[in-house]
Amino acid sequence: MRGLLKLVLLIGLAAGVSSVAQAQDVRLSAASSLSNVLDELAKLWKESGGGIVVASYGASSGLARQIENGAPADLFISADLAWMDYVQDKKLTDPASRRIVAANNLVLIGPADSKVSLEIAPGPNLAADLAGALGNGRLALAEPNSVPAGKYAKAALTKLGIWAKVEAKVASAENVRGALALVARGEAPLGVVYSTDAASEPKVKIVAAFPAHTHPAIVYAVALTNAGKDNPKAKAFLDFLMSEKARAIFAKYGFAPPPT
Repeated sequence: MRGLLKLVLLIGLAAGVSSVAQAQDVRLSAASSLSNVLDELAKLWKESGGGIVVASYGASSGLARQIENGAPADLFISADLAWMDYVQDKKLTDPASRRIVAANNLVLIGPADSKVSLEIAPGPNLAADLAGALGNGRLALAEPNSVPAGKYAKAALTKLGIWAKVEAKVASAENVRGALALVARGEAPLGVVYSTDAASEPKVKIVAAFPAHTHPAIVYAVALTNAGKDNPKAKAFLDFLMSEKARAIFAKYGFAPPPT
């Protein structure tokens, strides 16, 4: 009987230790385009004694809805302001903790051996040039009605006056990394992604850059969730993300600093 009681106590103690350890983890939900830089930052954070960051990457739209449905997260980083506004309006984040952590640019990509050359500028030539470059292929985008990268792409193509002409040729992906993969695998001759995504994949090349005035500013908003505001490690990791050291790592991966 004493042996059984001792075993029960040991199991209870182990469970308690495990719960405490898990409570000290930082559960991060972040836009897929940030996966490379955040993996490095999480590694640095752990090596410095900050603790473990458990990251979940995906489209900002999907992550926001997951948080709405109760998915565990201490920090949320969205690739646009709309989805951060969404979770904030649902009273799922701490508005006082909200920050802009980085910025990005939008580019047109092709496979690494692509011979496509065109200039992105308003006018009748762009539609013809893009149609000629696509041929019978499709234009890879993140889902253009909800996923930030796709929304930025749609906004730019609309501003340039050619969305209606290319919409039927869009190959819609779950997120920006999905659109990148379609081009990298040669399944789409062209795609629209962030410049940082293009830089992370040697199997693609940048064909042209979209002028900043053709789409809303691409910024990444971060905030503590309701669970995160009670997690001191999450608060500390947020401060780390806003530090000069972290900004240098963001820059290494091609991200621009937050607009002033």
